[in-house]
Amino acid sequence: MKRVVWICRILVGLLFIFSGLIKINDPLGFSYKLDEYFDVFHIGFLSDFSLSLAIILCTLEVVLGFGILIGVRPVKVAWGLLLLIIFFGFLTFYSAWFKVVQTCGCFGDAIPLTPWQSFSKDMVLLALVLVIFVNRQTIKPIFSPKMGDRLLVGSVVIALAIGLYTYNFLPVIDFLPYKVGANIPSEMKAPPGSKPDEFEIMYHLKNKKTGEEKDMNDKDYIKSNIWKDNNWVVVGTPESTLLKKGYDIPIKDLVIQDAQGNNYTNELLANPFNNLVIVAYDLNKTNTQALGRLNALAINLAQNFNTRTVLLTSAPAEDAEAFSKAHRLAMEIFYADEVPLKTMVRANPGVLLLKNGTILGKWHYHNVPSYDNLVKEYFQQ
Repeated sequence: MKRVVWICRILVGLLFIFSGLIKINDPLGFSYKLDEYFDVFHIGFLSDFSLSLAIILCTLEVVLGFGILIGVRPVKVAWGLLLLIIFFGFLTFYSAWFKVVQTCGCFGDAIPLTPWQSFSKDMVLLALVLVIFVNRQTIKPIFSPKMGDRLLVGSVVIALAIGLYTYNFLPVIDFLPYKVGANIPSEMKAPPGSKPDEFEIMYHLKNKKTGEEKDMNDKDYIKSNIWKDNNWVVVGTPESTLLKKGYDIPIKDLVIQDAQGNNYTNELLANPFNNLVIVAYDLNKTNTQALGRLNALAINLAQNFNTRTVLLTSAPAEDAEAFSKAHRLAMEIFYADEVPLKTMVRANPGVLLLKNGTILGKWHYHNVPSYDNLVKEYFQQ
């Protein structure tokens, strides 16, 4: 039994640490996922605390996973693991059963899981945690109680430090489709030879003369020519079921428009010269001081290198124009949906340097290079 408990401790500990680190690598992204759950449960007032809760939950995962590995305070850690996995299990089951939040964010954007996959994973984890919980009194710590507590506190400090760093300076590892080196136009279409999703459509049919009813999939419906028989009618709405997952286009929701609704996506992404894209999805929450510095950078680049700078936002056109006028922004304003803008860069504002649609550089407003460094690295080649 000791070996079984040890195996469970190792599996649970490593998985909790991995899950926590993956999410704390992108705490802002996890906070967006929490916002989705808050909307589902009609507790939107918690959205103001979603970032703090995201960092706390990720830190808790790392600390509990590390704690069970080294056996420190096993009773309390076992209780923490049990409560946390029950909480996650409830969320993933609710998402799967009611089809609300379609990606749980369990492993961030690194390993996207469907709700049922997430729930299955949580149930396996729950079984492992239950073994640990039942045998919690028998777990012996690897280190002395004093050293164990110090290591546990150290794990708290490290996890929190990672969360604060990645929030202020972008994820250390970028799992998003808008990573440095990615070509956005290529990410917006399927490669040659790739297969799309395969669906099956089920029809419920009823014979007007005999009253007979039967179900038939779309292939048999066409092959049998039953659709030509006026006696058979389709009852209700046909149900579509995914049979086989095809190639998933990484970027499928990016549409850039001007204030009049004209599509500028291709024009902006096909620019053959270095151009700056400043993303401020919410102008009410953006850092105006940072925008001021970026505005000065845009002016210098335009004067010396004829560099085009655009501001992408999801704000209403009237509000964006008023904001631009109030802050004297020397950049063109274009509009896109909030979701792709949040995915582009985890900052408000964030900066992308593009050329031919390829992302040459990507920065949080806290670590945008100075004009001289930017010119030296990207404009004098």
